[in-house]
Amino acid sequence: MSLPPLVEPAAELTVDEVRRYSRHLIIPDVGMAGQKRLKNAKVLCVGAGGLGSPALMYLAAAGVGTLGIVEFDTVDESNLQRQIIHGQSDIGRSKAESARDSVKEINPYVEVILHNERLDNDNVMEIFAGYDLIVDGTDNFATRYLVNDAAVLLGKPYVWGSIYRFDGQASVFWADHGPCYRCLYPEAPPPGMVPSCAEGGVLGVLCASIGSIQVTEAIKLLTGVGEPLVGRLMIYDALEMTYRQVKVRKDPDCALCGENPTVTELIDYEAFCGAISEEAQEAALGNTITSKQLKEMQDNDEDILLIDVREPGEYEIVSIPGAVLIPKNEFLMGNALEKMPQDRKIVLHCKTGVRSAEVLAVLKSAGFANSVHLGGGVIGWVNQIEPAKPVY
Repeated sequence: MSLPPLVEPAAELTVDEVRRYSRHLIIPDVGMAGQKRLKNAKVLCVGAGGLGSPALMYLAAAGVGTLGIVEFDTVDESNLQRQIIHGQSDIGRSKAESARDSVKEINPYVEVILHNERLDNDNVMEIFAGYDLIVDGTDNFATRYLVNDAAVLLGKPYVWGSIYRFDGQASVFWADHGPCYRCLYPEAPPPGMVPSCAEGGVLGVLCASIGSIQVTEAIKLLTGVGEPLVGRLMIYDALEMTYRQVKVRKDPDCALCGENPTVTELIDYEAFCGAISEEAQEAALGNTITSKQLKEMQDNDEDILLIDVREPGEYEIVSIPGAVLIPKNEFLMGNALEKMPQDRKIVLHCKTGVRSAEVLAVLKSAGFANSVHLGGGVIGWVNQIEPAKPVY
């Protein structure tokens, strides 16, 4: 469905701006009026990472007058495979500041506002209130629900995107005209069920594919042209090079935007999404060891079975000496339990300790009482024991 323009036009374009945006101005559906709307628009990008990078660059190039950037992280070398707004010389810098410098290099007429902080319940309403449109480039469920709920409570539209390995999704959520994110996903998936990009990986160029869709939708909303992805979910498969759409209807029973909402204010999103399940927390209590303790076990030739529950690709990058690879899913399916010894101490580990805690809960419930997991995972091991090894 077509929607009216989100913002009013600016008073005028300068001569330099007319030259810069000439290829937009000669498109009848954009023209002078559309470009003036872009100039007058205020768009906030949540994140300056994989999706935020192409989104910020193309929003700047398109002539969006004010760009806000919410980002608290610093640039890491592993980011550069996909986060193209940053470069080699930016490693260790604030991502927000690095992104700002790139935006200003692309278009000096854009005003950039930095929010160099983590988005949370204390600041989200105040930050969102200053913008016409939100572009969501987050990579975790807690922040996605936070973004959605704040946008709905403030009556603002936002463009959502998601990426994983070779697959991407995008949509526009605007409760005033269609469904919100909770209509599509009423509940967060169980902890550990959906791996993050840090755990499962992502094809770098996929970020550009989905990020460009997000910017396209943003421009359409701001200028009032075309039919935005309100009520539609775009699904992209890079391996098959296919796009398909799924209709998303407004849920009358939605806890947030339904007829009788039960969520009327911001909630505890970490608890709602469950960073780690209660079972895993209980299993890890008193059954978590440190990297130094594991090293002492190995040095003392203790009879332990060290199991790496990550995926094969992760194991190839870096592994702890003596570890046997048995991916987490084999435990969840029950296939690995018959391989577990009852007469040896079982030590589990993953990348950071989340997945291994989930597997530990499975082992404990199956009767393997003499089992523990490594707090901090292989990242903690490398940092404390083998700093020369690569991390990812």
